Amino acid sequence: MDLGIDKIAKLPNKQKIALLILLLLAEVAALFFLLIQPKYKELKGLGEQLASLQQQVQQNRILAARLPILQKEYDQLTRQLDAALTELPNQKEIPKLLTSVTDEGKKAGLDFLVFRPQAEQPKDFYAAVPVDITVSGKFSSVGNFFAAVGNLPRIMNISNVNFSDIKSSGNETTLKVTCLATTFRFLEKEEQKNETK
Repeated sequence: MDLGIDKIAKLPNKQKIALLILLLLAEVAALFFLLIQPKYKELKGLGEQLASLQQQVQQNRILAARLPILQKEYDQLTRQLDAALTELPNQKEIPKLLTSVTDEGKKAGLDFLVFRPQAEQPKDFYAAVPVDITVSGKFSSVGNFFAAVGNLPRIMNISNVNFSDIKSSGNETTLKVTCLATTFRFLEKEEQKNETK
């Protein structure tokens, strides 16, 4: 098999050198395009990935440094939520709460004419429990009753207050008060799911 080595051997030295340079340049180009350039692109991509990972590590270090502070905030918010939830009675506590409202009214010296719980009104994670109340008694007793209801450990809002049958005799004023007392109860997770359906 003749590869033309005899022909190349007979060429002048200048042409042999030029042919050798061409072969070397072809080898260098092949090495560059086939081996070096793909590795360079891979290296560049890895460098970008490394920079991204280093930035992410730095951000994670900052978060890790803040972790004790965030944990304290979380614990504080959890305690606040627990305290808020204690102000929202559950289903079992509603009758007891309503009994304590009537007890406060009787202690204040009021006569209950109407005490009618209405249907619950579900919201996101709680339900409003409205109660129509009509009481009669002294004006000061009504003020004491409202103050006592405001001091209950559970949330109780008094709204739609209407005064009627106002009578004055001496230093005392008696009247009839109609209002809507609303408390709230925490909905259990199962009740929340049923409400969303």
